[in-house]
Amino acid sequence: MEVQRRDENPFESVVDVVVRPAAGVGGTAERQLENILQSSLRQLIPVKSFPRCLIQITLQVTETPLNDYANSKIAQAQSSLPLLPALFHSAILGLLSAAVPLKAIATCTTLAVLENGSKIVADPSPLEADQATSLHVLSFTSQDDLLLAESEGAFSLTEWDKVVGKGRNVCGQHRQAELDPVMNEDDQDSTDMRQFIRTVMEVKTA
Repeated sequence: MEVQRRDENPFESVVDVVVRPAAGVGGTAERQLENILQSSLRQLIPVKSFPRCLIQITLQVTETPLNDYANSKIAQAQSSLPLLPALFHSAILGLLSAAVPLKAIATCTTLAVLENGSKIVADPSPLEADQATSLHVLSFTSQDDLLLAESEGAFSLTEWDKVVGKGRNVCGQHRQAELDPVMNEDDQDSTDMRQFIRTVMEVKTA
């Protein structure tokens, strides 16, 4: 798309991300998600190859998982971080479907620290996210470089090191499976998004 004159950059493209909530009008939470996604996707898109252009990504949230143990009639203060992986992967697939070149493929995961740091769960349920002492969203590229790191809650440096290690294993489990056939059961439980993205694109290009 052609960017408006007041927003155009003569040396690189403008990346615009729009997040629409499942119901109502977008607010502060959606603006925060847009800023996080925009800064991450700009690192993957070769923006200098498309000067004075607009790359706009619109992401529609269709539904959000509910906590069955919470009263749905009462407005619950929910974190927006668990939405990030789904939005991020949708953006990556949308860019690939639109034939926008990327420097690398990246995958994203949510991690919840439970039981005072003794347990780290990937892709936590709404109940686990509510009970977590801290929530983390990490994204790694296909070269296993850390692309995105967002956290909520209190955690120690030791817990952070464990979270990063767990996130790297979850995001890169396809490569890890090739190098080490014996993987932790916890890592195998989560979806191999990197392989899923490859499979989707192979079907589209077949």
